[in-house]
Amino acid sequence: MEYQEIITFIMEIIGTIAFAASGAMVGMERKMDIFGVCVLGVVTSVGGGMIRDIVLGSIPPGVFTNSVYALVATITSCAVFLMIYLKRDLLRGNFRATYDKIMLVMDSIGLGIFTVVGVNKGIQMGYIDSTFLLVFLGTITGVGGGLLRDMMAGVPPYIFVRHVYACASIVGAIVCVVMNRNFGPVEAMFVAFGAVILLRYLAAHYHWNLPRMDWKEK
Repeated sequence: MEYQEIITFIMEIIGTIAFAASGAMVGMERKMDIFGVCVLGVVTSVGGGMIRDIVLGSIPPGVFTNSVYALVATITSCAVFLMIYLKRDLLRGNFRATYDKIMLVMDSIGLGIFTVVGVNKGIQMGYIDSTFLLVFLGTITGVGGGLLRDMMAGVPPYIFVRHVYACASIVGAIVCVVMNRNFGPVEAMFVAFGAVILLRYLAAHYHWNLPRMDWKEK
């Protein structure tokens, strides 16, 4: 296994754990049983990659031919469920702020990692000159799982209401494409990942949001 493949695999596992934890947390908040929590955790982790592979014509999607990611997501989801089940006051009262911070961290890590993984997958498939396609692949890999999670949980999709979430993925994907063409894949992964994390942190800290219509009854 080459150095780049090792780095990519490690990042994918970290991203899988992060997204699985965020999916499980949403499931717990929606009062789902352990099966529902695991389903949300797995979908959040692999959903974006499944959409990406379908767009690229890679059938069946990689999650079905390499079960390690679904397995890691399931174990992570079960661990989150058991932790909160045994200490139920973690999601009550003053712990709500802690929940929001955990969701921010987990979603940001997963978003950054899977954005660069999506871009790299497109490059490996031979589309290094197709900027729009690469940016789309990075973005859909980053936000697709969270979008499916929120739809299944019956809540407003995170990417449409939270701190320039999808925009951070788009910026990270663009940075990854540019860095890949000028410096190399490993450097591109780390710089683009850092860009997504930084933008998400700044957006949360300064409460940056895209303009929206605020309908108020008179």
